[in-house]
Amino acid sequence: MASPIALPRIMRIGGGAVAEIGEVVTGLGLTRPLVVTDSFLVGTGAAEQMIKTLESAGLSPRLFADTVPDPTTDSLDAGVAAIAEHDCDSVIGFGGGSPMDTAKALGILGRQGGQMRDYKAPRNNVGPALPVIAVPTTAGSGSETTQFTVITDSASNEKMLCPGLAFLPIAAVIDYELTVSMPPRLTADTGVDALTHAIEAYVSKKANPFADSLALVAIGTIGRVLRRAYTDGSDAEAREQMMLAATQAGIAFSNSSVALVHGMSRPIGAHFHVAHGLSNAMLFPAVTAFSVRAAESRYADCARALGVATTGDDDATAADNLVDALRELCRDVAVPTPKAYGIDNARWDELIPLMAEQALASGSPNNNPLVPTDAEIRDLYAQIYG
Repeated sequence: MASPIALPRIMRIGGGAVAEIGEVVTGLGLTRPLVVTDSFLVGTGAAEQMIKTLESAGLSPRLFADTVPDPTTDSLDAGVAAIAEHDCDSVIGFGGGSPMDTAKALGILGRQGGQMRDYKAPRNNVGPALPVIAVPTTAGSGSETTQFTVITDSASNEKMLCPGLAFLPIAAVIDYELTVSMPPRLTADTGVDALTHAIEAYVSKKANPFADSLALVAIGTIGRVLRRAYTDGSDAEAREQMMLAATQAGIAFSNSSVALVHGMSRPIGAHFHVAHGLSNAMLFPAVTAFSVRAAESRYADCARALGVATTGDDDATAADNLVDALRELCRDVAVPTPKAYGIDNARWDELIPLMAEQALASGSPNNNPLVPTDAEIRDLYAQIYG
């Protein structure tokens, strides 16, 4: 059976690539982009520089900087209005996962209208949508290469997965120099997010050889350099390698899928406002331990790629080494438990049934090597609390 593979049409990768954004947009025949970013990049001057670069290329950009962490349906309204007011023909997502998710959502709403809940899984969205150009400033989400966006429904608090080619950026400009100022906590959270993408892509029931090759390379790179980037943010080589690995992991899971970690992570983010990468990291070792016996050889491959097992180790030993290595990595980069993060125990327990229901409804757990029951997901939530 053939595997459907989809990538951005154009990718510019390397230090200083962001200076070529005007050339990329012009080359696509676009002239009136909405630059979707956040207040942080406005404060650093990066957003202003982006606008100047676009204007110097003869383009007519408009800035929209009102994105919020873990974007909500309510947060999209002003962006949709900005697209209409400026008569935008494209959207540039400039920032971390939240600005890029916002840009992707605005791309489809700006062309088709309606509400984001109209576009959530299991619907497969093929367009039409305004073309999106993605410029990531973190090394983690991989959103610059994926055919997904995640938006929280302001009415129900459901973190909705919205899939389909309509959300795949037409172009991605990937410049590791934009990540050098990331603080250690964000470096860790986004880095573990990228590792989760790569491992889940490889063990997913939708895995394929194209995605496998990228996933294994990304796993190896992250294993070598994430701690370096976390310890010393000025380590340019580590930053460059992490940026490329995050993109490779994004391509991998976009063309295979994520699984149980992501299914369980989204409700944590929605209800407790935990950053996506961090909620993944909270879950990653426990969910891997739960799943590992169902795909021992695949997890063993991940362990060998990560450098925590050799070809001389049998698959069971290698897979167990992977679980131990993930626990050690999360300790090394100071991943807190939900309890240590400050989440109230009673509120956590109260929401476990709803979070389990929402995790299953997302569809991601069905891609896991071991498909969990509702009771097993509840038990995993209880285990990780701390």
